[in-house]
Amino acid sequence: MSGIGTTELSGYAEKLIRGRHATRAFRPHAVPEETMRAIFSLASAAPSNSNAQPWQIEVVSGEPRERLADALQAAHAEKRVSVDFPYSDDMYSPTQQARRAAFGAGLYGALGIGPDDHTARAAYDAESLRFYGAPHVAFLFVSGDADARLAADVGAYMQTLLLAMSAYGVDSCPQGLLSFYADTVRGELGITGGKLLVGISFGYADAAAAVNQITAERATLETTTAFHR
Repeated sequence: MSGIGTTELSGYAEKLIRGRHATRAFRPHAVPEETMRAIFSLASAAPSNSNAQPWQIEVVSGEPRERLADALQAAHAEKRVSVDFPYSDDMYSPTQQARRAAFGAGLYGALGIGPDDHTARAAYDAESLRFYGAPHVAFLFVSGDADARLAADVGAYMQTLLLAMSAYGVDSCPQGLLSFYADTVRGELGITGGKLLVGISFGYADAAAAVNQITAERATLETTTAFHR
């Protein structure tokens, strides 16, 4: 392993994986082009079934980013929802719903938004369509027939991308809400194929923002994993 011991390597992995978290307030400073190309090149090493690599990535910055943010907010205000992969709150189990509620309480609490202040929550959701102020956003499309198996491959790409960003000191936030306006994204970017799985805002975190201080609890190993011997 080129002189790197197992203990040292596992230490790097622990720091990288456990240190990664969603950023919801960014500084306006752009990520250098060379760094972005290195990150997305590294992410392309993600695994996929039979090496099909069923992903198409669209990275948006600068003036196109501004136009897209305006278009997304307009679609949101006009309720022009277009979802490629069906979504419903009913798909979550009671345990999963409880985890979501706990996280939401922490998130909105950090923002000073009360649990019954639905107006403020809705306004924050609408503003998030400006990518939390991040200078860049990447849209992950599933190519081919875009069934669940291909979407799972793009999910593997997403996690690889998020870790690659962390390794290069770049902060990120996967935003499911961005995928609720797939037709708007396609229209603004001139894309005709593929199904939109997720958008990822990225850049450099505003370390002073309270929303970036919250942590999400993880379920215990015993809760999620069974070892059959």
